[in-house]
Amino acid sequence: MILFNELTVQQKQALVKFPAYVSFLAATDSKLDEAEKLVAIKFAHTKSFSCHPILAEFYRESETAFENNLKQIEISLPKDKKSRDLAIKKELVILEKILLKLGHEYVIAMHHSMKTFKTHVSRAHHSVIEDFILPISIPGLTD
Repeated sequence: MILFNELTVQQKQALVKFPAYVSFLAATDSKLDEAEKLVAIKFAHTKSFSCHPILAEFYRESETAFENNLKQIEISLPKDKKSRDLAIKKELVILEKILLKLGHEYVIAMHHSMKTFKTHVSRAHHSVIEDFILPISIPGLTD
């Protein structure tokens, strides 16, 4: 990754796990069920060719390791929800520090991208019927 020349190998490997951690953060009880896992995997693939151009190289690398990263993270995370959430957030703080080394434009693009990633995975159980019955977004009810 050309942009990542300032990072160590360990930092690059950690950063590539960013979408996987965000997927767990978005998941019900911080545990990915099958629907959420499938949505996350498909979205990681989609992001590899539909992201902000500055993130294209990141998503290509991330996609190749995404499923394996999900498995590794699942095994390494604590089992109870509170500890799990804390571990995920702790890892995201570490990833944020790495991300800051890549410049302001990159950070902005990545934050926006991870926000859409989280939203997409969190809506894995969303139904088209919900849009038909409640076409207007109502915070707390439809979000």
